[in-house]
Amino acid sequence: MRHLLFPGGKRLRPAFAFAAAQAVGGDSDSVLPIACAVELIHTYSLVHDDLPCMDDDDLRRGRPTVHKAFGENVAVLAGDALLAEAFRVVAERTPPERGLACVAELAHAASCRELVGGQYDDLHVADRVATNPEAAAHVESIHRRKSAALIRASVTSGARMAGADAATLAQLGRFATSVGVAFQIADDWLDRDSGEACSLVGLLGPDAARERAERLLDEGLAQVEDLGVEGEALRALACYSVRRME
Repeated sequence: MRHLLFPGGKRLRPAFAFAAAQAVGGDSDSVLPIACAVELIHTYSLVHDDLPCMDDDDLRRGRPTVHKAFGENVAVLAGDALLAEAFRVVAERTPPERGLACVAELAHAASCRELVGGQYDDLHVADRVATNPEAAAHVESIHRRKSAALIRASVTSGARMAGADAATLAQLGRFATSVGVAFQIADDWLDRDSGEACSLVGLLGPDAARERAERLLDEGLAQVEDLGVEGEALRALACYSVRRME
């Protein structure tokens, strides 16, 4: 578990949780369990994504993937344990009146409706894209579930712990979904020389994919433009996550 959790990474999802809390006037201490939980869930998903039966990757975060270092059976167990630990952290370290809703949000993001379902479709995306006139929309729907869902849960859970009301949570959810999809397009754009065809970069071309990411970023920023100076960190983080293509 420690092999992949601690060596580094962008820590983007915890940063979004903290920035969302700040945007609604909260403090970082109350959000720390959420920030830890989203990183645990994200790391679990990487451990399992790297498995030979999934993406079969050899390196992650500058070191051998967990199954390369410890064996495939240990990697499966490590991912399972990271996921369980995420919910233990939230359940033990957050007030029930807000923590329970955060558990539900995080569980939804990790479920068959979002991350797991997106991964299932990603495993079959080559066949779907080859015969689908709406291939770009299909790939974008995978991005919404695999990448954007946990970013959205990070943002809304962080804001919820800081006391955001329902209208603000909905507004932040729309922001995070747009930015999360744009973030994945940016990742694929930076990795465009890998030969991966089943991405928006492969389907639309680098220029059109970049334009799509910029439009999504603008849509997301429009959702939080009224948050004032408190929302500056959230807006800056969104821009950083997408404009790495420049």
